[in-house]
Amino acid sequence: MCPKVLSTMFLFAFAKLAAGKSGMCSSTTISFPATLFSFHPICLAGIAFLGEKHSYDLTCFSSSLQSLVVFRKGLLLRMTLLLAGGAAMLYVRWRIMGTGPPAFTEVDNPASFADSLFVRAINYNYYYSLNAWLLLCPWWLCFDWSMGCVPLIKSVGDCRIIALAVLWFCLIALMCQALCSKDSQKRRILTLALGFLIIPFLPASNLFFRVGFVIAERVNYLPSIGYCMLITYGFSLLSKQAKKKKLLVAALLGLLLINVWRCIVRSNQWRSEEQLFRSALSVCPLNAKVHYNVGKNLADKGNQTAAINYYREAVRLNPKYVHAMNNLGNILKERNELQEAEELLSLAVQIQPDFAAAWMNLGIVQNSLRRYEEAEQSYWTAIRHRKKYPDCYYNLGRLYADLNRHVDALNAWRNATVLKPQHSLAWNNMIILLDNTGNLAQAEAVGREALELIPNDHSLMFSLANVLGKSQKYKESEALFHKAIKANPTAASYHGNLAVLYHRWGNLDLAKKHYDVSLKLDPTAAGTRENYSLLKRKLDQLQKKSDL
Repeated sequence: MCPKVLSTMFLFAFAKLAAGKSGMCSSTTISFPATLFSFHPICLAGIAFLGEKHSYDLTCFSSSLQSLVVFRKGLLLRMTLLLAGGAAMLYVRWRIMGTGPPAFTEVDNPASFADSLFVRAINYNYYYSLNAWLLLCPWWLCFDWSMGCVPLIKSVGDCRIIALAVLWFCLIALMCQALCSKDSQKRRILTLALGFLIIPFLPASNLFFRVGFVIAERVNYLPSIGYCMLITYGFSLLSKQAKKKKLLVAALLGLLLINVWRCIVRSNQWRSEEQLFRSALSVCPLNAKVHYNVGKNLADKGNQTAAINYYREAVRLNPKYVHAMNNLGNILKERNELQEAEELLSLAVQIQPDFAAAWMNLGIVQNSLRRYEEAEQSYWTAIRHRKKYPDCYYNLGRLYADLNRHVDALNAWRNATVLKPQHSLAWNNMIILLDNTGNLAQAEAVGREALELIPNDHSLMFSLANVLGKSQKYKESEALFHKAIKANPTAASYHGNLAVLYHRWGNLDLAKKHYDVSLKLDPTAAGTRENYSLLKRKLDQLQKKSDL
């Protein structure tokens, strides 16, 4: 078989394998803020690939300087189309992201914030060697490489500098082979392979501008083509010289199988957040974001005790990790460990004064500690930093309700429902507050408005049914109670209040039936038991009268 055909065949085989491998191993935007339209080096890598296509055309059509002047039909058209496509991509990208570059922090790319030029240069080169190793041996794979995952090299005594020497030795050797070879075919293949390997990676190299990551496995997508070409070319050379070609083919197939197996293993790790996050613990144990994500996953599953340990580790590794502080403070608040929760949340807003969620949670803790003025100030600070914050208005309304500032509470809850019409808790609290203060007509109006927006919310049905019962609209109240019970049949209070409705209405047998159900569901309900006792006395009196 022609070596060129064989090379092309293996190139596509390896390229497909590399694409499958990298596709599941790429870095993602899990658990940290990102936007589809953020500046991304892989987009520039794609544009750089267009330039590499020019090089490919010139490499294929030129083996000497004389052939560069030979006009080839279609070559000029292809180059024009590629240049136009690249310019269009840059223009669209520029329009999407605006005129200014994105802002990165030190935890995203610590080497780029180092004061020493030596430290920056050494660490950039070390990042190149790590990318090369991941390309060669994709064993260390992590969804995120920031936050101390790769500690900085700060002195020449660091043994990791050996990796830099190995990388540049291999690159220089390949470049010398490409430049000094007298074989034009070998020179073209090596030049093209090195071009595919290096040029698409340049936008992620920190040489032209700062990028927002330490290592991103996705930037190895296009360089994989150059790697595949080098492997294929090396195999073709060895196959010419090897006496035992079957052994060589077996080695190549073994390499393919190993990579396929690794792809399967990594793909399985991507099947769930828990597996993905835990797989990163062994690769980047110093990455606070990894511990944060494991903790968040555990917290979402209700395992708060284990989540606390991971959040604490995240804060220990990165004492300025405000999101970990906020989540840890939330859990401690729910466990009534209010003092520590307040300390963590106060520290979070000191580090990041515009962190609206932390301000709101701090207000909740201060409210629980009965420091109402401080809580109110914290809520308003959160709203100042996030204008549309319905949950904060809801909590502010609860604070005003505790202070008997009913008008302010209603206004706060109304703001919450304006910003988020589906905010069931705010609607429900408005109905209950108006009911408790005797404003039955207004409570009924609010309840009907809420049910138009959230027609299947059983808690709203229950609250409005209570209001209608007090307004002696028994039929409508009964219908709403039954709908609420159908939606949530195990709610003891629903049966208990329906029993009260029947008691008022004079349907004593039905009242007794629902009192029995309510007490069966919740035997400790004191109010229901008292009402049931009143009903039993009334039934006994009626029984005595009927006996007479």
